[in-house]
Amino acid sequence: MTRPAKDFFAPLAVGAPTPLREIPARPSRAIHFFDPGNEKMAAKVPDMVGTVDVLLGNLEDAVKAENKERSRQGLVDIARATDFGPTQLWTRVNSLDSPWGLDDLVTLVTEIGDKLDVIMVPKVQGAEDIHYVDRLLAQLEAKAGLDRPILVHAILETARGVANVEEICGASPRMQGLSLGPADLAADRRMKTTRVGGGHPGYLVRQDPTRDDLGVPQYDAERTTYQQDLWHYTIARMVDACAMHGIYPYYGPFGDIKDVQACEDQFRNAFLLGCVGAWSLHPVQIAVANKVFSPSVEDVAHARRVIAAMGDGTGAVMIDGKMEDDASVKQCQVMVALADELAAIDPELKKQYDAIELEA
Repeated sequence: MTRPAKDFFAPLAVGAPTPLREIPARPSRAIHFFDPGNEKMAAKVPDMVGTVDVLLGNLEDAVKAENKERSRQGLVDIARATDFGPTQLWTRVNSLDSPWGLDDLVTLVTEIGDKLDVIMVPKVQGAEDIHYVDRLLAQLEAKAGLDRPILVHAILETARGVANVEEICGASPRMQGLSLGPADLAADRRMKTTRVGGGHPGYLVRQDPTRDDLGVPQYDAERTTYQQDLWHYTIARMVDACAMHGIYPYYGPFGDIKDVQACEDQFRNAFLLGCVGAWSLHPVQIAVANKVFSPSVEDVAHARRVIAAMGDGTGAVMIDGKMEDDASVKQCQVMVALADELAAIDPELKKQYDAIELEA
């Protein structure tokens, strides 16, 4: 039996905070992962505040079994000692079928729940996983006396999760968004790639053969190939599901740290399709994500021109030889709204966007 709609926004535990009716649009261009149990990484966290939109204490796959409890306690210590200011603090807990997932949730919510913005849940298979986390978080929030709900972010890492993506997005009012987990998803789908995100040179289309003067196809002649995006379908489906439910889609990890250009290309594909951010596995990827997921000055300037020219948003106008109408205005409003959100936390971007007005 489905849950009555009128009860959807009621707290799931006595004393728990009231669920949100709308997920706030907080900039999260880069979700930067760090191991809280690694002393060298932990020492860098305070200096990274304000330089990245999201800092995420990772407790899952990248942490060895014998270090799980140390990393959990490390995150507690870091959260207590750090003023995160404009930077959000997220965590990725261990999977729900692991020996550590429950202890992660109990410890983190009761000890640093007031500091945590989002809990990322790996390998989500369906709505039932979110329902479990939802109820447990409500009980723990009540126990800790929290006055706001901690949001939940699910990672799509299994074929079943992708098949159930719409119901996952709508499973709880605390759902903040989804991330693509390409490596685990590739394994679960039995895809023949060993890369962590990005493309593959074997996934391509080939130009048709040229023909000689008699019209005979020259199959042995050199033909151009075009590499395709392995993740286009999944990202597009994820974006649609998130948009339908008013939450936010993200590209996940790009494993080849040294290939900054390919990382930027993959991030930009995700940005153009509707994603709002991506994971950062190394500080160099923070700059890439901040660049890609921020509208360019040229795009913001054009968007503002269209909005100004369209007046009440009806009819159509010609700008630089192109027809702009009400659909154009809606697209431009998305760009301008994002620019305004980013300008509020990024002084350098604010300078660039404000300069557009001076040149207009």
